Amino acid sequence: MSDSKENQQQAMAGGPMSPEELEAAQAANDVEALAQAQAELAALKAKSADLADQFLRAKAEAENARRRAEEEVAKARKFGIESFAESLLPVADSLEAGLAIKDATPEQIREGAEATLRQLSAALERNKVLAINPPAGSKFDPHLHQAISMVPADQEANTVVSVLQKGYSIADRTLRPALVTVAAPK
Repeated sequence: MSDSKENQQQAMAGGPMSPEELEAAQAANDVEALAQAQAELAALKAKSADLADQFLRAKAEAENARRRAEEEVAKARKFGIESFAESLLPVADSLEAGLAIKDATPEQIREGAEATLRQLSAALERNKVLAINPPAGSKFDPHLHQAISMVPADQEANTVVSVLQKGYSIADRTLRPALVTVAAPK
């Protein structure tokens, strides 16, 4: 409020104020404004301290979560292959048992090898390691197959003629492509 308006209001209320009264009124207003500003400052400082505390807690919580996640990833890397290794132990046991037989006949050796191969295949399947063995005539897929050569054949071009070596995949990811010969264009 301007001084002239203030003086007008004061004059209407009871006449003009003396300079001392004006100064005292102004000092009272200043003290009141200062007290209000100090109260607002104290409230803002308290809010700032509370927000700083919340920030530090959130930061510590995020750091703890990051550390726990890193520990879990390290454990997963270290022990992730544990179930796969456990499923291969019977295969190793079978091989050792077969080698321990000194006077095995060729038929016994073949029978033991076939049984061990079945154990190995079952262990691979349990761990989602699947064979890639395309039948003759199937379309060549560069994501699953590796063409070793193109040969003339009585089938459609760019189809598998024969499999030289099976491939393997794990969880839809190719570990090793199947080595195949492919029908050449006519």
